[in-house]
Amino acid sequence: MSSNTLSVAPRAAAKLRKYLRIYRVSLTERLVYRGDFFLSTILRFLPMVTTILLWQAIFAGAEEDTIAGFSQRQMIAYLLLVHVSRMFSSMPGLAYGIARDIREGTLKKYLLQPLDMLGFLLSYRAAHKTAYIATTSIPYGVLFFFCRDYLSAIPTPSVQLVAAYVASLLLAFVIGFAFEAGLGMIGFWFLEISSLMYVINTVNFFVSGQMFPLDLLPSWLSVPLKALPFQYLAYFPSAVLVGKIQGAAVWHGLLAATVWAGVFVLLARSLYRLGLRRYSAYGG
Repeated sequence: MSSNTLSVAPRAAAKLRKYLRIYRVSLTERLVYRGDFFLSTILRFLPMVTTILLWQAIFAGAEEDTIAGFSQRQMIAYLLLVHVSRMFSSMPGLAYGIARDIREGTLKKYLLQPLDMLGFLLSYRAAHKTAYIATTSIPYGVLFFFCRDYLSAIPTPSVQLVAAYVASLLLAFVIGFAFEAGLGMIGFWFLEISSLMYVINTVNFFVSGQMFPLDLLPSWLSVPLKALPFQYLAYFPSAVLVGKIQGAAVWHGLLAATVWAGVFVLLARSLYRLGLRRYSAYGG
């Protein structure tokens, strides 16, 4: 075995330690803003109250006890679980930050230092999510306690189902990160992407199932939407725990989510490499 082959493992280990250190430093930095996390979480509960009242009114006016197979308690439980999915999949400011670095020339900091931009941003976002989840666990626990009557509609999950749910949340994080990073790379070709991002985020809010379960849509629309990767950002994890996706469909969905995660990671990295070919680091 050649010496080059033997040196690959130490280099990989050193690179992993480097990004773990970035994660630890970023986590310490983000924990400074735990009060901001806590307050923003409380403010997010206000729209949830409106959503619960809205669906209570919808079911009160409906002629049947279920809508698209969802009872009132299942519907509200699903919408509560969407908040958990969004903890992992939402990446506020990621695409804008990448596009701003490209536009202002500050992207060169990744080119002058021994840092991979996507690796650095992934470590930073992982630290952000860890701090956010740790800080907001108490207010979310209080919310779920007061909504325990709705959550009782969730069937008691098996160990395998809990593992599948956790895996779906981690895949939602990877897909959300790579998708937003890929959008940020558009900044290599367009000076301003704010309007484009607004349109994409608005459409994504609908097609990912954050507004309501995709099952409520007619089959000619819901079936194509479930074939897209965006369902794994919100709909799929929530539907798995509520019990709307069961058996082999759960594992098929996890496999598809893994494939989509790989596709988006490769796409983001390819766009980054292509963009660097036309990048001129003015400013910064």
